[in-house]
Amino acid sequence: MSKPAGTRERLLDAYEELLIEHGERGATLDAVAHRADVSKGGLLYHFGSKDALTQGLVERLQRLTDHDVETMRQAPGGPVDYLIRTSINTNSPLDGAITAVARLAQTSAPRVSEALAEMRQKWLDLILETVPDAATARAIVLISDGLYYNSALLGVGFDSGEVTQADLDDLVRVVRRLTD
Repeated sequence: MSKPAGTRERLLDAYEELLIEHGERGATLDAVAHRADVSKGGLLYHFGSKDALTQGLVERLQRLTDHDVETMRQAPGGPVDYLIRTSINTNSPLDGAITAVARLAQTSAPRVSEALAEMRQKWLDLILETVPDAATARAIVLISDGLYYNSALLGVGFDSGEVTQADLDDLVRVVRRLTD
């Protein structure tokens, strides 16, 4: 019998939300089931343990990252432009997965931290295809990291009015000078 994707995704959504709002301690199986409006038995049908739920979230992050890398690869302005312009937390599905997995990485098994490192490596690998100098490519990814950190953790972004499209345009121009 196949498991309905809708319930599975609702459970992952609930787990992600609880991790973001309350951390790992607040993301109990009971809380996840309640938030997803599923019985605990229903949750255990889809995810036999909290480790399985965590693995499901890691797999979601990997799927979203792979999609992002493909979008980045095909972006009209190129991968570097795309990476810089999308390094602001917009509460997208990828942003939610990153934030939730980062919360888990503070307390969980190394596999969770490895998933974040793999995500970052995929971005770096693509930038390295575009920017032949490895040090410059790493600097670009670090700039992206800084933008994301400031927007995701400090609230410095479009919503706060602190980062404008013009600011991103300026930053892209600076980064392009590094790659020329």
